[in-house]
Amino acid sequence: MGYQVSREAADRVFEQLGQDYDVFAPKVFAGEGCFSDTDVIRYGKVNTLDEIEWERRSDYSFKEVLLAVNETLFYFTENETTVPSCGEKKILIFLKSCDLHALKKLDTIYLENGPEDFYYKRLREKASFVLMGCSETCENGFCASMGTNRSEDYDLYLRLSGETVSIDCKDPDLQAYFEKEDGKACDVTPGYVTENAEKVTLPKNLSVDSFAKPIWEEYGSRCIGCGRCNFVCPTCTCFTMQDILYRDNENVGERRRVWASCQVDGYTEIAGGVDFRKTQGERMRFKVMHKIYDFEKRFGYPMCVGCGRCDTVCPEYISYASLIDKLAKEEA
Repeated sequence: MGYQVSREAADRVFEQLGQDYDVFAPKVFAGEGCFSDTDVIRYGKVNTLDEIEWERRSDYSFKEVLLAVNETLFYFTENETTVPSCGEKKILIFLKSCDLHALKKLDTIYLENGPEDFYYKRLREKASFVLMGCSETCENGFCASMGTNRSEDYDLYLRLSGETVSIDCKDPDLQAYFEKEDGKACDVTPGYVTENAEKVTLPKNLSVDSFAKPIWEEYGSRCIGCGRCNFVCPTCTCFTMQDILYRDNENVGERRRVWASCQVDGYTEIAGGVDFRKTQGERMRFKVMHKIYDFEKRFGYPMCVGCGRCDTVCPEYISYASLIDKLAKEEA
C-alpha cells in the first residue's frame, strides 16, 4: 500500500530531505560527454526532482557515490596518519532496479568477502535507496534475462506522473518526511520491464575446460584495453593504490584508492616483471568468467546484472551479451 501526493507537496518534501541528506541521482551533464558537443548522464548531487534524469539509463552507475573514482584513504606525515571524515549528512541514492541488484554484489564483495572494507561500510551504513521504475527497456540492456528487472529491496519508490507523485516507502525515517503531507492512500507498484530487445542465455555447464576455448582470443583480438567497460559497470571493483607526496615535504602526503581495470595492460604485473594475463584474450576471459562463473560458484548468483552499459560504451563494439550467449550455445 502506498499513496499519492501533489507535485508541489513532493517538492516540499524533497527540499526538507536535502537538509538531512546528500541526494545523489542520475543527471545530465551538458557538454561533458566523450566529445565537446555530447552530454553524459552520471551521478551527481541534486537539489530538486527536476534535475533527475528519470527515463534514460545513466552512462555511469551509482557505484561512484559509494566508491569514489579517486578516494583518499588517509593523510600521512612523518609521525602520524589521519583518516578523512566522510561528512555528517546521510546519503540518499536514486537508482533503477538493475543497479539496486548491483548493490547486493558490492555488499558481498566489500562486506562479506573476508574482512569488511572500512571505507565502503561507513558510507553504506549512511545510505538509503530510492527505486526509479522503468517504463521501457534501455539500449543493450538484458536485465530480464538476468532476473534483475525488478526489485523489492528499496527504501523508497517514487513515480512522477504529471502533477502527481506516487510513493511507496519502507523506511520509517523517510516515511516521517511524507507523513507531514496530506497524501491519498492507493496501491503503488513499481514499474518494470518484462522483456528486453536483447535476450541472453547464461551458460550453465561451464568448467575449467571453458578457460581454454578459442572464443576468448576471438573477442580479445578486437579489444584495445581501454577499460571503459569496467568503469561503467556497476559491479566491477578493481582498484590500484597511489601515494601522493607533497612538493614542500616529500615525507608528507596521502594514499589514494583509484579505480583501475583488469582489461588494461600491466594491471596484473607484479614485482619481478611477472604478468599473469598478458594478452587481451586472457583479460577478456578473466572478466567474463569472473562475472558468470567464479562469482556464482562462490556466492550462488552471477555478478552481472544485465544493465548493458559495457556494450554501449565499448569503442570497438564488442558485445559482452553476445559473448556469453555464444558461450552458452557452445556449452549446451
